[in-house]
Amino acid sequence: MTFETVPADRPQDLKPLTALRFFAAMWVVLYHFWPNLQADRPNIIARGYLGVELFFVLSGFILCHVYLESFRARRFGYRDFLWARLARIYPMHLSIIAGLALLIGGLSFAGIHAGDKLIIWSSLPAHLTLTQAWGLAPHGGWNHPSWSISAEWFAYLTFPVFAVAAVALWSRPVVALGLVAVLLAVLYIVFPLVAGFPLTEATMFWGALRIVPCFALGCAAWLVWRSGRITSRTASMAIAGTGLAGLLLTVCLNGPDLVAVLCCTLLILGLGLAARHGATLLSQAPLVYLGEVSFAIYMVCIPWQLVSVEGLQKVAHLDPDHLPLALWLTLVIGVIPAAMVLHHLVELPARHHMRKFKFSTYRPSAPEHTPID
Repeated sequence: MTFETVPADRPQDLKPLTALRFFAAMWVVLYHFWPNLQADRPNIIARGYLGVELFFVLSGFILCHVYLESFRARRFGYRDFLWARLARIYPMHLSIIAGLALLIGGLSFAGIHAGDKLIIWSSLPAHLTLTQAWGLAPHGGWNHPSWSISAEWFAYLTFPVFAVAAVALWSRPVVALGLVAVLLAVLYIVFPLVAGFPLTEATMFWGALRIVPCFALGCAAWLVWRSGRITSRTASMAIAGTGLAGLLLTVCLNGPDLVAVLCCTLLILGLGLAARHGATLLSQAPLVYLGEVSFAIYMVCIPWQLVSVEGLQKVAHLDPDHLPLALWLTLVIGVIPAAMVLHHLVELPARHHMRKFKFSTYRPSAPEHTPID
């Protein structure tokens, strides 16, 4: 099969990677919601925090897919880039913060005090400026999962640094991937010695550092994707299958996070290559749609959990740490329609209106299916 370079102004819509975001988001949801079931937690659920690493690698891959060709051709508009990324993440983030404040106020009026660990005014400036994962919100609070979009914002601000490195290794993608893998290994070994906990557990402290090796892995994997070195659908599917099997084995056997992240990278690269070569795996419209809603799923899961659990405790007098399985499943699945509402009422309209404004005349014709987080 002949490899053809994707035009810089028309990056291919890699639908399987959009769909993959849904599974990553639900992995994180299961990780957060499992304590409400009060059952033995299997390793695959206990390692659900790695869904964030999967998002981070995806982010580096997709942003290079959309912008790196224009960066290399010196047609990259940094202000437009940042504005587009802000339009992607900030309206939802701001609406969740406002919604939480109203929710906690309403619950308090009803006699339910649930805001002691959420409404922390000293952390609000960092949340509003998307710097809460930079060590500027030590007491946390508000919507905790938003630390990851603060880390994403750090990667967006420093994207030219990643881009310069990627362009320098443009014709040596395997070298780029190897160098970043070494960086990942060094950070994962050294960081716990300094901080006392793994880098994959960093959130409000060192969350901005947590994204760096994963984002760089995504950039390097995209260089391999565009190089044309893998030209068959069979080989592409084999890479994706190896990544998925390796990820499942690693988490189920409680293997190193380092191996799991490298397997995530193989999975993303394989799916991207398979889509490039015409495979339809994970390209079905319902899965792609759920992938588009994944950011809202991720952002609303904790508020949804708060409302549902507190409501069940108040109205039905149920122990929030011992929910019946059927009720717990309803709680988990209910995140999806709640996210759909926010996606259509907040995320899409706000993004559309913000993107009407642009700083420069050039704008890459990018697909909307770019990950968050």
